[in-house]
Amino acid sequence: MITAELLLQVPLFAAVPQGERAEIAGRTADLHLRQGEWLLQEGEAAAFFALIEGQVEVLKRIGDQEQHLTTYQPGEYFGEVPLLLGAPALASLRAETPARVLRLEPEDFRELVASCPVLSEEMVRTMTRRVQHLQRLTVEAPSTLVTVVGGRWDLACHDVRDFLSRNHVAFRWADPDADAEAPALLPGEAYPLVIAPGGARISAPSFRALAEHVGLQTAPRAGTADDPYDVAIVGGGPAGLAAAVYGASEGLCTVLVDRLALGGQAGTSSRIENYLGFPSGLSGAELSSRAWQQARRFGAEMVVARDVTGLGVDNGVRWLELDGGQRVHTRAIVLSCGVVWRRLSAPGVDGLVGRGVYYGAARTEAQGTRGQRVFLVGGGNSAGQAALLFSGYADQVTLLVRGPSLAASMSQYLIDQLAARDNVRVETGCEVVEVEGDGHLQAIVVVTRATGARERREADALFAFIGADAETAWLPPALVRDELGYVCTGRDVMDLLAVRQAEWPLARDPYLLETSIPGVFAAGDVRHGSIKRVASGVGEGSMSIAFVHQYLAQAG
Repeated sequence: MITAELLLQVPLFAAVPQGERAEIAGRTADLHLRQGEWLLQEGEAAAFFALIEGQVEVLKRIGDQEQHLTTYQPGEYFGEVPLLLGAPALASLRAETPARVLRLEPEDFRELVASCPVLSEEMVRTMTRRVQHLQRLTVEAPSTLVTVVGGRWDLACHDVRDFLSRNHVAFRWADPDADAEAPALLPGEAYPLVIAPGGARISAPSFRALAEHVGLQTAPRAGTADDPYDVAIVGGGPAGLAAAVYGASEGLCTVLVDRLALGGQAGTSSRIENYLGFPSGLSGAELSSRAWQQARRFGAEMVVARDVTGLGVDNGVRWLELDGGQRVHTRAIVLSCGVVWRRLSAPGVDGLVGRGVYYGAARTEAQGTRGQRVFLVGGGNSAGQAALLFSGYADQVTLLVRGPSLAASMSQYLIDQLAARDNVRVETGCEVVEVEGDGHLQAIVVVTRATGARERREADALFAFIGADAETAWLPPALVRDELGYVCTGRDVMDLLAVRQAEWPLARDPYLLETSIPGVFAAGDVRHGSIKRVASGVGEGSMSIAFVHQYLAQAG
């Protein structure tokens, strides 16, 4: 228990009268930390701390590196900067040795500062010194930017930039057609060229080679038949990330595999404003980055740029086959592989994908739309969020919607925001029937459904959000799916097995999120009957781990 006498060990409180010290002590929590235990993570809600015993190190992520800033000694206080700025924690705190820390909640801290001018002045001086130190570190930190060299209309270059962006790898793009100072190719090289911060070069890389080039994990570290993972997760959208966080935090040996990048379709959303607990909203990239860091902190392995091509069971142990033939053995599996954007069927589209025609938000193209004419096809939330994003760059943004209005498919807050943007137009009852371009998009043909009238319009970019489909052909026939390829779970499994005159192999019924193969679960958009929302995906991902625990307990 923290006492008024114990507070005398913190010089900050030495001049505080006995009665006030006793009141402060009565409001503090007494925390005992093991060596290596986290006191606070960067980005979490802040609090005020003072160190009684031991040492606490301060770590901050600058670029893609976690840097050690300082080590606090007994008697020092910290945490006042984010509280005074009204911000989340600016750095992470971890016990370097066994430590004892007092914690004062934000409300009590603010009351303390307001009632004691001496402490208030001391806090402001300390905050100024620490903010200046952080600014200096940020400015002096060596550049960790990857350089990408390639043309704007080079599809492979677009894919490289999109891959790096979605994996939160900072990069600088140099277009050799527009930038005289763009690095030149060496003999044997080809565009796109990727140059790592240390100078290592790789040309025309595959996603896997690119991931390895920039230091991302591309291969599981375990998962043999004799030593399988407890749970393997396929797909890194909200459901998969939630499963990774809950699985690893609850002691399961966890690996997540994604073919491209973590975040899924939600990771490309420019702004999610109706996600619980974030009143000012957050981007999909921010959400996925935070979840990735959280899962990594709990010990989950996060593997990217690998396709899962098969699933099976041998001697009671489940396995996933990755591209290249590598098998990963696991006691349970969570399928959270999401969906893929439905393709436009208009003539001319396929030859211009990545050259002015894009599926999804393609955030890497946002700045390239400055002053241009941008069209978006679709009436859902993803289309609305993208329209708001591009309206900050493009001269004119036009949302083309097949239906009679947005009300049936888009959240009202997005409809209201779109209506308030002067450079955004919404056209209903129409669709794109043709695209034109020589090497890149130049025009689209729009038909009004009610009259059949066709109109050719000059266009610089076209982004399609016309729905999505499950891509589950790689799954074995024994894993039951509906007619559209979505994975069936729970009661739906029993109903479809009865129709197909097949049997469920166990005495119990499938768990709520369990598929027709015991120990294989499905969560998120890929699941039949799921609600296509970020929050529901996160909920299903976390629920799936509860069922994994039940399955593993029964399987022994």
